[in-house]
Amino acid sequence: MAVAAVSNLPLADEPDALTIGRRIRHLRTQQGMTLDELAAAIDRAPSQVSMIENGKREPRFTQLQQIARALGATLDDLFSTEPPSRRAALEIELERAQRGPLFDALGISPVRVGKGLPGDALEALVGLQREIERLHRERASTPEEARRANTELRASMRAQDNYFADLEQAARELLTAVGHAGGPISQRVASQIAEHLGYSLHYVSDLPQTTRSVIDQRHHRLYLPGGSRGGGFSRTAVLQALAAEVLGHTEPHDYAEFLRQRVESNYLSAAVLMPEDDAAALLSEQKSRREISIEDLRDAFAVSYEAAAHRFTNLATARLGLRVHFMKVHESGVIHKAYENDGVRFPADPLGAVEGQPVCRHWTARTIFDVEDRLSPFSQYTDTPAGTFWCTTRTQRTADGEFSVSVGVPFAEVKWFLGRDTPHRDVSRCPDETCCRRPEGVIADRWDGQVWPAPAPHASMLAAMPTGAFPGVDTWDVYTFLERHRPRAGE
Repeated sequence: MAVAAVSNLPLADEPDALTIGRRIRHLRTQQGMTLDELAAAIDRAPSQVSMIENGKREPRFTQLQQIARALGATLDDLFSTEPPSRRAALEIELERAQRGPLFDALGISPVRVGKGLPGDALEALVGLQREIERLHRERASTPEEARRANTELRASMRAQDNYFADLEQAARELLTAVGHAGGPISQRVASQIAEHLGYSLHYVSDLPQTTRSVIDQRHHRLYLPGGSRGGGFSRTAVLQALAAEVLGHTEPHDYAEFLRQRVESNYLSAAVLMPEDDAAALLSEQKSRREISIEDLRDAFAVSYEAAAHRFTNLATARLGLRVHFMKVHESGVIHKAYENDGVRFPADPLGAVEGQPVCRHWTARTIFDVEDRLSPFSQYTDTPAGTFWCTTRTQRTADGEFSVSVGVPFAEVKWFLGRDTPHRDVSRCPDETCCRRPEGVIADRWDGQVWPAPAPHASMLAAMPTGAFPGVDTWDVYTFLERHRPRAGE
């Protein structure tokens, strides 16, 4: 198993006894000094110096001063967090691992890490330890972890009103770099951004099914779906793919980092497609006329309704002073995505996770599925235990079924929106189960104990979480795809 270079090895933020000890040993051997000679120079027993070099004893500051003088070094030389050599880095990593709780739980006796341990054995042990840690992280990727990661991410987004100033600035710099003067961007501008970043675009019919795009960083190529998989919003696919490059994303270490990277990429893409100043100017002008409309934002920048709804939540509080909520709900009634900073109470599990929870049947996100006219905007007031909220919603059909996409505000804010004159109103008592969860009366008496439904579980329920650094992506498929398309000699 290959082991990373010294610069890629995990380092402590501050020097610990182990790193200091290895630096002392390295400097001593560089000076050609024996352990006994160093011990005599600082008036200590050789066994005490050995304990310091092995990181089993933390030396006092006065001792470090004595050691530095004896070695002709400075305290900075001893306090550096950088291991003095590749071997020292591997020794430190193995020592730390053997002192950790994961190794202790294995019940295996530790190996003595010293100069007598052969280099290839040291490499193998460190490689094995890393693989054990990787498998442990993968095994720990439970549904609970995913729900917790979603909850923490949503709290972070709410804390900054879903507005990311650094991503807005990154989008502004990209548009300036290609000379975009303002307004919606074309496919040509998206291609110019790719060229500015050093990438060529390649539309292919055999893109791996588990991916939306693939970046070949070796040859600076961006592969996108063509043929039957090619969609009408290829600008979005280009920008979402390149966002990872702009933001310096590296392979995610856990599911929480994967989610954060996806949110950042989607945000940056939307900020380029709907530049902040232009979109905010349009929305502010709509607000002055009391005619805010997600449909008009969608049409002005030629994006999907969902993209426009997301972008509205980015700017609603920061630029318009409005508190809002957003939901994407599957036709089954289950929440797929959600955001709020307006006090609406989404259904949540004990961990605070909203995704995967059923929405009240009386909320706009559910009642839209019973509306016959799906082409016209649909709005509704809903009285809830947390107050009255107004929502406007649309449906969209995907390969995974039909979804509703809703944007809503508290009753006090509805005066700024088109659709406020809707006659539709409903009442939700959720989380009271008698609202829409538990049948009562004649229906309950008739069917209680007389039904045995056969669930249709999604395949993802069979695994705790999708495996791999990029959940759900088939790495074998991606690598063989890149091998098919890599430039050959002379191309």
